[in-house]
Amino acid sequence: MNDSILITIKKMLGMDASYTPFDTDVIVAINSALMVLGQLGVCDAGFMITGVNETWAAMLKDSTLLESAKLYMYLKVKVAFDPPSSSFVLASFENQIKEMEWRLNVQAESVVNQNE
Repeated sequence: MNDSILITIKKMLGMDASYTPFDTDVIVAINSALMVLGQLGVCDAGFMITGVNETWAAMLKDSTLLESAKLYMYLKVKVAFDPPSSSFVLASFENQIKEMEWRLNVQAESVVNQNE
């Protein structure tokens, strides 16, 4: 299950994959980020996870977006689930999120245009 979206994000948050008390909170934050990724054209609108079975391969329309999508999702979940206490770090995360949204959207549109 190393391709599991939930397990990947939990590991990036510093959580052990087998530690489940906060899974619901993390899943909600992941699904919120997925909604945005769907609007950006990175994945199908409406794609959601319910646990460890949903994978990055099932989510992504274009595998060239994989690492950027992982970083974006981590940042979004981190800010929603466990925001940094420093306002400077939080502002940095928010700026990275905005830049990633722009770049992911541009790349997703580029892929769509190439396939037309």
